[in-house]
Amino acid sequence: MITRSPRAALLAATLLLTGCGGVAASPDHGAQATPATVSAPTPSSDITVQVVPRQLPGLGPKTWAKVPSRSRQAVVVTGRGRDSPLSTVVLYERTAAGWQAGESRPAHNALKGWTDHHRAGDLRSPIGVYTLTDAGGLLRDPGTRLPYDRSVGFTARGTGFEGEPLAGSFDYVIAINYNREPGTSPLDWTRPLGAGRGGGIWLHVDHDGPTQGCVSIAEEHMKELLLALDPERHPVVVMGDAESLAR
Repeated sequence: MITRSPRAALLAATLLLTGCGGVAASPDHGAQATPATVSAPTPSSDITVQVVPRQLPGLGPKTWAKVPSRSRQAVVVTGRGRDSPLSTVVLYERTAAGWQAGESRPAHNALKGWTDHHRAGDLRSPIGVYTLTDAGGLLRDPGTRLPYDRSVGFTARGTGFEGEPLAGSFDYVIAINYNREPGTSPLDWTRPLGAGRGGGIWLHVDHDGPTQGCVSIAEEHMKELLLALDPERHPVVVMGDAESLAR
């Protein structure tokens, strides 16, 4: 359990306002002709070979170059469009054969889509590759191997952009290491790039509507993700609209 600092308390108060792929035989011309014996073809069974990609699908060279070589887990968030709040989330595990994909999950991102230069209040999610080191939530730790801060500071109130209640949105969260200090509670208010570049970008429980900058998935899928992520596999999130990720 992480002890909350005064900065965590300050962020908790702010969250209440901002939320967040038969060769035929030729005849032997030198031999005496004999009646040909024709063998019936042997039925072949259908064999499906699963090809595991050697790099994360959908990523272009610029994005792929940012994935740390030591990372063995990658949460890939693929936005439907540059200005869309809809996306999908897939957890990939790196094996000896390549990157093995998990189930694809529907998700929301920021109201106005994505940006390469996130600013506080722009209502766009930051495009990029970020490490995942810390988690927390209003509810008890479900058994994650990430450091977990359970705190009332994760209480969410009010309504979202489509009038949906925000209650429960922060029951489980995973901090995305954009403009934050890794190794601290998601509630920590430290902003290495300055407050103007925003922060508090999380993976959290979906409230059936766009977010302010975070990525949200269903509660059951958040629990699955929390249980799957392993600090020793150096997990990262790769996030952005499909066109941007393909650069």
